[in-house]
Amino acid sequence: MKPPPLRFVAKALSAEGVPPSELGMSMAPHPLMYQELAHDPEYQIYNGRLTPVRFADVSATEMYWKVRREVILRHTGELPIELVGPDAERLANRVFPRDVSKVRVGRCAYQFACFHDGGMINDGVMLRLAEDRFWMAQANGDLYGWYRAHAADLDVEVRDPDVWVSQVQGPRSLQVLAAVVDGEPPEPFRYFDIAEVSIAGQPVVITRSGFTNELGWEFYLAPDIDREAVGDRILDVGQAFGMIITSAQVFRARRIEAGLLNAGSDFDRTVNPFEVGLGRFVDLNKSDFVGKAALERADRACRTWGLRTQGDIAQLGRTLRRNGAPIGRVCSTAWSPYLQCGVAIARMDDPADGPGTRLDVESHEGTMLRGELCTLPMYDPERLIPRGLLVDIPNRHD
Repeated sequence: MKPPPLRFVAKALSAEGVPPSELGMSMAPHPLMYQELAHDPEYQIYNGRLTPVRFADVSATEMYWKVRREVILRHTGELPIELVGPDAERLANRVFPRDVSKVRVGRCAYQFACFHDGGMINDGVMLRLAEDRFWMAQANGDLYGWYRAHAADLDVEVRDPDVWVSQVQGPRSLQVLAAVVDGEPPEPFRYFDIAEVSIAGQPVVITRSGFTNELGWEFYLAPDIDREAVGDRILDVGQAFGMIITSAQVFRARRIEAGLLNAGSDFDRTVNPFEVGLGRFVDLNKSDFVGKAALERADRACRTWGLRTQGDIAQLGRTLRRNGAPIGRVCSTAWSPYLQCGVAIARMDDPADGPGTRLDVESHEGTMLRGELCTLPMYDPERLIPRGLLVDIPNRHD
């Protein structure tokens, strides 16, 4: 008998309030999943959590324009792991190539971990909540075991705090924040700041961060608060600003345009940070960290760029060609309603193939397209939009 679609399993789990014990660690529902169910969602597993891939009644194009012109709510599968104790900073500095000691309490930092050979494991946003307490909100994959393996001689606890992450993103996102908090919104609240606010009478940690390169913030739902009260307040108030709830489709084109890499597709254990354009986040002057020796020896050339295709989107895989021979890989792909072309993250075999290189690309329909490599981000190169320094509400072209 064919198993039921995952979306029906998700509905059953949500209806029960808690997942069955045998599924609880492998397909746990977001506590605000009930807000998604009216849209007939289809779910995937992400960090052992259920996250919606698409909605039946909202298209990827509709979601794209909402995040670019108004505001969206997105419940994610990001997994915060807590490092706490006297040696929490030492452990973080051991596993991350960036110098964690430079991150002040109340600030976030983009971080990733590498294997000993320099291959990349996973990335995410690290929150420094106190001198001896961090949350690393990671992308899909395993870092918990990596922390434990490198903490054997340290006075630190590695644990899952059962915290869930949701995002409010778009040009109106800070207006929504001002409207939903009890009292005044945090000030200042700069890009990658952390703050604690009260929403619907509940204490909530929020950060000026997101995965869209738009103005936005994220909220972290701890287990000891009324999570539904927080979520319902945000969605109810947000609707006055045009807010809709979205699936993972809202991120695809926008994050590719912005050059935000997706763990597991745009990088993995076979590439090092330099090859995917993340070398600026490697501090070879800091004390020893996992992978440092290999990264010191590594070629610093970047092989990962944006790709624009006309008329259709590129097919994933080794579909980049010159004179019929494969010359690189399409790692992520989507259609951009704003740029009116296919956009992709491409990794080239030869680092000499950089921005301006023209090539042939197989489309998802099997036809051949002309493509051109470009720098990332594809626009807003100084990332002024998420920092609140540029208000960019583009016209629709669909």
